Amino acid sequence: MSLKVKKGDRVVVLSGKDKNKTGLVTRSLPSEGKVVVEGVNMVKKHVRPNPNDPKGGIKEIEAPIDASNVALAGKDGKPVRVGRKVVAGKRVRVSKASGEPV
Repeated sequence: MSLKVKKGDRVVVLSGKDKNKTGLVTRSLPSEGKVVVEGVNMVKKHVRPNPNDPKGGIKEIEAPIDASNVALAGKDGKPVRVGRKVVAGKRVRVSKASGEPV
């Protein structure tokens, strides 16, 4: 499955409890069709004590969110629809509205 967003992109959440929040994609999971966005979809996870974290406890982590619920953020911070175009022999992502490379 091909995703329209990739690691390092700034995205806007389109639906769910974190609607309209923006953040960077920290991880992309194309086989599941999900992405992990910085500061979005925070869940509490119970962690056992281990050598790296001797205390353990309840930690807040970012859970994956479906890629269909996020859109690439444009220069103004609003969601942008993405298409692909061949420019100088390379495939680049472009904004469907303006035609400018993203």
